[in-house]
Amino acid sequence: MELFLISNPNLFAIPHFMQVILGVIFHFIGGFASGSFYMPYKKVRGWAWESYWIIGGLFSWLVVPPLAAALTIPNFWQIISQADGATLFYTYLFGLLWGVGGLTYGLGVRYLGVSLGSSIILGLCMVFGALIPSIYYHFVPQAGKDTIGAIAGSTWGLTVLGGLAVCVLGIVLCGRAGTLKERQLKAANANGGGGNLKPVSRRQPVLVEENGNPVATGPLQGAAYAEIAVESPEAVAVDGHGVPATAVEYKFALGLTVAIVSGVLSACFNFGLEAGAPMATTANNLWKAANPAAATEFLYRNNVVYVVVLWGGLTTNFIWCMLLNARNKTFGDYTNKRTPLLKNYLLSALAGTTWFLQFFFYGMGESKLGNGASSWILHMSFIILVANMWGLISNEWKGVSSKARTTLFVGVATIILAVLLVGYGNYLKP
Repeated sequence: MELFLISNPNLFAIPHFMQVILGVIFHFIGGFASGSFYMPYKKVRGWAWESYWIIGGLFSWLVVPPLAAALTIPNFWQIISQADGATLFYTYLFGLLWGVGGLTYGLGVRYLGVSLGSSIILGLCMVFGALIPSIYYHFVPQAGKDTIGAIAGSTWGLTVLGGLAVCVLGIVLCGRAGTLKERQLKAANANGGGGNLKPVSRRQPVLVEENGNPVATGPLQGAAYAEIAVESPEAVAVDGHGVPATAVEYKFALGLTVAIVSGVLSACFNFGLEAGAPMATTANNLWKAANPAAATEFLYRNNVVYVVVLWGGLTTNFIWCMLLNARNKTFGDYTNKRTPLLKNYLLSALAGTTWFLQFFFYGMGESKLGNGASSWILHMSFIILVANMWGLISNEWKGVSSKARTTLFVGVATIILAVLLVGYGNYLKP
């Protein structure tokens, strides 16, 4: 069935308020997918992270995006092939830089710690991804694009910016909670693993060391994951991310510099969507021509852009994983019959597909709210909320001091408030 050709006009007569509600819901589903996609990877057995990560990545960046585009945009290849070279180049380039941002994420964590590093990088990613496009369009105006002047000079825009500021405050509070937790973990480690915190072995997004070399990841960027195997639990305290409490090399100046670079580059996914907007516009115009009674924008217009953006992300991750396969001599994982091969492939495919769904639903939310500051803020906010939810469900904060848990709850509540503010700002938008 070709969703592109739906033409029932009653399906499009949706009030503005409901459009906003649908946009927020779609962004929540996307954030939930992003915060949950790693769960199938936890069941993979006998493979190094680079092996299952790139198998999942092939589905995330190469297989599923064109499949989703084909199901929603007939002849999407024609839109890509007819796009001008500059559009394709910059869309791909920003995808490539976004992938690099994922790798540098781990270095920021290495030198600042998991909580502080993640908070700084995610905060910068949110701010840059939300505001830089509107600043660009202030100097290079384009029809239908919000400029920073229009945002700052309107009630709805100021409300959205207020939501952005509140969300950054929420990230800072969550980072503060994580910092308190890290201190407690260090104290537990210094006492030989004593205290309320128990050592664990867990796969989570984190910076770790493999053969003396850092492996990096982030909740949005999609680089490396790894498992910390604790052979002597009573001697090693490990935090909720699977990092030994003594693994961080605190170098604030260097870490801050790397975090800024990572925050900017990680925001490049949103820049890639902006660069590929002409392709989305073409898809939107074709859909409107096929559905003249439609009063809304095409729900799946960004699917054609994802194909090109994710080629860039695939390039970065594929090169990195192949280098690690070669260095760690893990190419044999893909054919190792001593491991549950079929199960590993299926689980990796499921994880990769779930990862892509974050952007599939991001595009649906963007079609309701516009690919401006609001969509990016909501996307990032829900990722952070879901990630913290899984942390609580998996008892990562069990035994942590009440001060740390209270700080975390306040941070999460602050981010929820930010979501409400951004949603209300979009409701006020003419």
